[in-house]
Amino acid sequence: MYNTLNSKKVVKGSALTVTVPDENVVISTETAIPYEEIVERKTIVYETRVDVTVVKLAGEKIKDQLFTRFGFLKPKPNEVQFVSIEKYYEPYLTINGRYFIDYYRKCTYSINVNKEVLEVILLNNKLKPEESGHPSQNRYNEIKLRGEERLLKDLKASLILDQYGKDVTLEKLPSAPSERRPEKIFKEFGVQEITGDEDLSILRSRIVQRPKDVSRLVSELFEVDERAVIYTPRFRVQYKNLKTGEEKIAEFDGVTGEKIRKSKRENSHSNSSTSPPPIPPPPPP
Repeated sequence: MYNTLNSKKVVKGSALTVTVPDENVVISTETAIPYEEIVERKTIVYETRVDVTVVKLAGEKIKDQLFTRFGFLKPKPNEVQFVSIEKYYEPYLTINGRYFIDYYRKCTYSINVNKEVLEVILLNNKLKPEESGHPSQNRYNEIKLRGEERLLKDLKASLILDQYGKDVTLEKLPSAPSERRPEKIFKEFGVQEITGDEDLSILRSRIVQRPKDVSRLVSELFEVDERAVIYTPRFRVQYKNLKTGEEKIAEFDGVTGEKIRKSKRENSHSNSSTSPPPIPPPPPP
């Protein structure tokens, strides 16, 4: 079981619509009351499962590969010197949510009738046929039934985001026991906690999609039932090529001990893992 900070459930408003318990009650989009259900975000810190000595040994095995040129030219192992090793914590955001909308939209149904028909009675309503606007239907007139259609839309999403708001896979976030005293870890390693609701903004941009043809609402809800920020241990090992003076860094997962393969974007921000920048806001939906 994870040891967590903050587990209180909260409900707060947004720019959405109140859920109406009675299916027969319909509210307009202009007078809708904002409503959403969101659990408070948990804070989880993974335990370090790999000893620093093991990480250093793993680094020694691949240090010459860090300075490979043209895909095959590598320095000799004794030409690559160990410089330092640093432990830090990399944050990941997990969030699971749902958007539900029950609504009506306006509609028109056309029915072909013979040219000789002067009047049609449906549901005690007298309807007069009109000329069809389609050349292929010149043998018929048509009657138009105007009304509303009721629809349901239910969208769900489960996201794992890195500190830059980019999607990551479960392989990047292996499971591990959690630290019993995460506050101590934050203080010891100078970990800056992620604040704000950027994860909610990203989730909203993905699933909150009110249809443009809504005429009346029965209910509308944005719900988040799982939300956490997970800090996972990492080791950053630095090496120097004694012949060229060039320095390179290898990073290892503190849970699995495996070398971390980073994208160009992550490499450009590799020095900011202990103090991550805020997640950029998503584009407007």
